[in-house]
Amino acid sequence: MAEFVRAQIFGTTFEITSRYSDLQPVGMGAFGLVCYFVTELLGTDLHRLLTSRPLEKQFIQYFLYQIMRGLKYVHSAGVVHRDLKPSNILVNENCDLKICDFGLARIQDPQMTGYVSTRYYRAPEIMLTWQKYDVEVDIWSAGCIFAEMLEGKPLFPGKDHVNQFSIITELLGTPPDDVINTIASENTLRFVKSLPKRERQPLKNKFKNADAPAIDLLEKMLVFDPKKRITATEALAHEYLAPYHDPTDEPVAEEKFDWSFNDADLPVDTWKIMMYSEILDYHNVEAGVAAMESQEFNGQ
Repeated sequence: MAEFVRAQIFGTTFEITSRYSDLQPVGMGAFGLVCYFVTELLGTDLHRLLTSRPLEKQFIQYFLYQIMRGLKYVHSAGVVHRDLKPSNILVNENCDLKICDFGLARIQDPQMTGYVSTRYYRAPEIMLTWQKYDVEVDIWSAGCIFAEMLEGKPLFPGKDHVNQFSIITELLGTPPDDVINTIASENTLRFVKSLPKRERQPLKNKFKNADAPAIDLLEKMLVFDPKKRITATEALAHEYLAPYHDPTDEPVAEEKFDWSFNDADLPVDTWKIMMYSEILDYHNVEAGVAAMESQEFNGQ
């Protein structure tokens, strides 16, 4: 059990674990005290790992498994990350992985913001249909990350969104007609039809050191039609991730994430009061102190 100590900051008593006993105040907030998010420290991210050395097969499998396990949970909560990339994949010394930076995340919605996701990892439907996309964009991004782990460099390093889409078609061929028919913008439709007709290239020719299961899973992730793209749940059950797949330890959210607060049109002062109340409810310092004193009194 973690050892707790008391810290005085601006006259307020905090109960914290001993590893955070050297907290220093940095300023005063709207209610007199600056509030912090304290998160678990992870030493590096996947981008740094990929730029430092090639990854061995077992690490690629383990990292991809954890990404898909995380996406299964996120998607089950009705949330789309929308900015999945190696620098948003944190890794610790035990190779445990966590998805971070949900700043662009949104609830599943038929109409969403068009300009999202770092270009290299941006799904084609974001470029083609602009606002009509869903959780499948995260699967595409994960596929691009998977390819980068296999190859050691970004798969689709476009200079701009036009060049980005052109590079994608060089490898995956011209989008099928049913995908092209979903394009509502006349300018986008005109651009796509102006591109030379291209055939899909076998991924095994691109990733010569990858085994057949890896190629098969990658092909299922990098599909133009989002409705034909593999899901996170299906990917976890794929042969390539079999060494780590455990259906009993791949949880889903108990309920959909509630984004109703995002639509509330309230005065700034009201938001401040609500945030302050939420902090007090979540971390009731006095209750924590009382609980500790009670345990000490009872000899626990």
